[in-house]
Amino acid sequence: MDDAAKIVMETVRAADRDRYLSVLYAPEGARGALLSLYAFNAEISGVRDRIREALPGEVRLQWWRDVIVADDGAAEGDGASIGHPVADALKATISTHRLPRPAFENMLEARVFDLYDDPMPSRTDLEGYCGETAAALIQLAAMVLDPVEAPRFAELAGRAGCAQAMTGLLLLLPLHRKRGQCFVPADILAAAGSTPEEFVAGDGGPGAERAVAAMIALAREHLAAFESGARSLPVSLRPAFLPLALSRAYLGKMEGSRHSPLTGAARLSALRRHWLLFRRATQGWPSA
Repeated sequence: MDDAAKIVMETVRAADRDRYLSVLYAPEGARGALLSLYAFNAEISGVRDRIREALPGEVRLQWWRDVIVADDGAAEGDGASIGHPVADALKATISTHRLPRPAFENMLEARVFDLYDDPMPSRTDLEGYCGETAAALIQLAAMVLDPVEAPRFAELAGRAGCAQAMTGLLLLLPLHRKRGQCFVPADILAAAGSTPEEFVAGDGGPGAERAVAAMIALAREHLAAFESGARSLPVSLRPAFLPLALSRAYLGKMEGSRHSPLTGAARLSALRRHWLLFRRATQGWPSA
């Protein structure tokens, strides 16, 4: 493994441990491409962590758009290196596996929302956000692993992405509230007797716990739909969906913990994460 590949791998291992572990169950020849996708996701999802104002963040996302668009039309392997290990690896993956560039552009556009403190308007908007981020990433990974089978499971990737992203947003609730961000949809908050402004302030108000419970229920709804369809997943596509092996455990931890997801993130031990991933990688999802 050369130095650039090590940088890509370390980017994923440091920023997205669950996806990093899932790559270990992929065929060796596909690992580099999967790591490039997940490193790109780590780069763009972490922009808010590295900036103080939205405009520099938008500039950074535009830089990634330029990288992707500038390489459009290049023959396989012809893309010139730009000296950024993750960008160079991503360009090679897009070219080699003929991945659709619009999916990356949509992902970048969705990430603009992360840079601001605007409330998430509705459940539909949240599902759209999840579809263009986590679900798109799963589908792209599936295309790397098995481009023939991947299109048949695009809808399943949508369900999986919603379950995974919503679980992730629940895990990040303390950070988002500290920033004044609210990913809980306004219509869910209203039904719980709260508002985006109240939810991010202080203890979240009397409706905060009801809103969190509603978000957990929504994540479980998508997870159940995914798990039902996952019974037919071919072995070749399992690594793309493997992080979903942890979602039910995370959600269960949130519901069973004495500490509210509003103030502390649920944790799974390293041993449990490895076991859950190993079981799904080797056995798939149960038929009942």
